[in-house]
Amino acid sequence: MAKPKSIYICSQCGFETTKWNGRCPDCGEWNTLEEGVAPSVSPSSGKARQRSTRDLSSAIVGIGSVDARHDEVRYSTGLSELDRVLGGGAVKGSLVLLGGEPGIGKSTMLLQICQFLGEDHTILYVSGEESARQIKLRASRLGVDSENLYLLAENDCEAICDVVVKEKPEIVIIDSIQTMSIQGLSSATGSVTQVRECTNLFMCTAKSEEIPFFIVGHVNKDGAIAGPKVMEHIVDAVLYFEGQRNLSYRILRAVKNRFGSTNEIGVFEMQDKGLAQVENPSQLLLAGRPTDVSGCCVACVMEGSRPILAEVQALVSKSVFASPRRTADGFDYNRLYLIIAVLEKRLGFFFGGLDVYLNVVGGMKLDEPAADLSIALALYSSVRDKVVDEKTIAFGEIGLGGELRAISFAEQRIREAERMGFEKCILPAQSLSSVDRSRFGIKLIGVKNLRQAFDALEKK
Repeated sequence: MAKPKSIYICSQCGFETTKWNGRCPDCGEWNTLEEGVAPSVSPSSGKARQRSTRDLSSAIVGIGSVDARHDEVRYSTGLSELDRVLGGGAVKGSLVLLGGEPGIGKSTMLLQICQFLGEDHTILYVSGEESARQIKLRASRLGVDSENLYLLAENDCEAICDVVVKEKPEIVIIDSIQTMSIQGLSSATGSVTQVRECTNLFMCTAKSEEIPFFIVGHVNKDGAIAGPKVMEHIVDAVLYFEGQRNLSYRILRAVKNRFGSTNEIGVFEMQDKGLAQVENPSQLLLAGRPTDVSGCCVACVMEGSRPILAEVQALVSKSVFASPRRTADGFDYNRLYLIIAVLEKRLGFFFGGLDVYLNVVGGMKLDEPAADLSIALALYSSVRDKVVDEKTIAFGEIGLGGELRAISFAEQRIREAERMGFEKCILPAQSLSSVDRSRFGIKLIGVKNLRQAFDALEKK
């Protein structure tokens, strides 16, 4: 018997080659080619295969005749934070990929929504990792006892799709895609080929039967879903669970969403009985904030239509190394270097012999330029060892000339700061000019550059 021929498949883009390379010839990524077995090909009869055609004239419909009312094409999951990220709920026939690190809470959240969805819809929960008894034990701990929830412990993708077509459940949950396989493929379970083909099969079933599929995808050591590029273009929505397992906070973020915005986030807290929604993330992130410590300042960033306040902490200390350290957690590392350079060049601060440590409390990631001013004020407070008033908040983008540029959604940010009890707000003068001051009771200070922002801290 002839030995099966080996091929090498890129785990990032799915490129196949018969020769191993350190770098993928297609996408250019390094060390992504993994060995697999080439599928067997039956010998051809020598005659050209005739192309089979179908008459699709009857399948053509006018767009005006398609019924797409919001209340009939979406299912509310019972979790408002999840509905916010999905764009209002799960769309019929959609394929939603939920990714995250092991133990972050993916399976927990999907099992929790079964309790609410099971009141009006039938749900098929398919697990390739746990038995039905194990799922029942987890469901009992979470308080899930819906009579419309059905369990299936199977990893044969084709058999699962046959069951879905026959039984026609209204919602299907697959946990997880890395455990699913197609028997006709010779590659190993969890390989790029298996993941891609299984996802394609689930996608065809979801679209043809108009059944929403929720698929769990595990994250590899690089922080990406295994086979990310071959899955993201197939599914309709890609949701990522962010956060550290040793912290109770979880952030759900949409990376791709065909039926909604990708700017919205959902905030959850892991408790003994599962994930609990956090309706007021700002209050949670600011809880326990120190009041008499230098290097602390509060920033406001927009996550979709929601303003969120987060505490920024900076620690500047004398370095014992020839090259001082720069560390940023929750903020762009290169952006921190840019702000430090502006402070040195435009305001005369010297960071050449100082270590700089920056941290955003609560696991939040500030990826908006409006957080620049808060970072600069925290660095200034740590260098001068002056405490920023606990009732002061600041936001604005910093230019290379030390000037402050206008930011969007200024009124929404000010309103959130006032609601959280802040008494003074420092923001760019250009943004303040478009704000109706009479609508707010908070003290608004418009500044044009960093020098004026630092002077505003000294004023009572």
